[in-house]
Amino acid sequence: MRVVSLVPAATEIAHALGATNDLVAVTHDCDWPPEVRALPRVTRSTIAVGATSREIDDAVRTAVANNDSTFHLDADALAAARPDLLLGQTLCHVCAVTVAQLPAALDPAPEVVPLDGGSLEGIFEDIRRVGAALGRHPQADALVASLEARIAVVRALVADAPRPSVICLEWLDPLFNAGHWVPEQIAIAGGVDQLGEPGVPSIDVATDRLFEADPQFLFLLPCGFDAARAVRESAGLRAHPRWTELRAVRDGHVWALDGNAYFSRPGPRVVDGIELLASILHPDRVRSRIHGVHLT
Repeated sequence: MRVVSLVPAATEIAHALGATNDLVAVTHDCDWPPEVRALPRVTRSTIAVGATSREIDDAVRTAVANNDSTFHLDADALAAARPDLLLGQTLCHVCAVTVAQLPAALDPAPEVVPLDGGSLEGIFEDIRRVGAALGRHPQADALVASLEARIAVVRALVADAPRPSVICLEWLDPLFNAGHWVPEQIAIAGGVDQLGEPGVPSIDVATDRLFEADPQFLFLLPCGFDAARAVRESAGLRAHPRWTELRAVRDGHVWALDGNAYFSRPGPRVVDGIELLASILHPDRVRSRIHGVHLT
């Protein structure tokens, strides 16, 4: 089977199901597993390399105002890939190619599998849907079961622990809270999200709202950035005159995390993100194989 992925989360799901070798083309953003970086790309971005968070936000807002996207499909590259199966998404038309942007006709016409999970359960349903399309029902069921088992372990470990207040920022200039499944990740990890609601998209947050909330823990996990880039992009926020007033700053509870890998992609690694959050919120109870950058 020839599979083309139109969103990084789908690429990661296919890999987790043992179908990496079936992938024949991916997006320009696909970077996991590392071997997919050598595959042909069927998308491109109009955002300039090295653009700042503010410049990226401006470009996205302009695209939205024009009913456009900052991500575009290369129809010729897609046709050259000759896909039997297309894995797309419906969640965000600005930050990824959606199934609605596909050419009206491909010959032969591939099967199109839409991914639309906006919650943890939705992500698990996407895994099952991809598994069915790939003819890998048992692998999909086993993967979901293993992810649910890991979540159950974290829940049990933090069940009777104090639950600190938490804010996760998905963008840093301007500020956006982290929505969709991230509030669920926080709750399972043993925290209380002060800005987000499960299943609700991210929204921009006035800087004053952050200081009013004054969380015990502050996590910086910008969409599409790794932890090192999050540190760099946080310079403006950390230079704010009121930065040192935040309880999380005073107590040394500010962390930059890899949002790209563990929080902004609706794929299997969101469970790694849960374990990472829990290991920071409750280090005496939970361990994680991955780490963030502690900002002091």
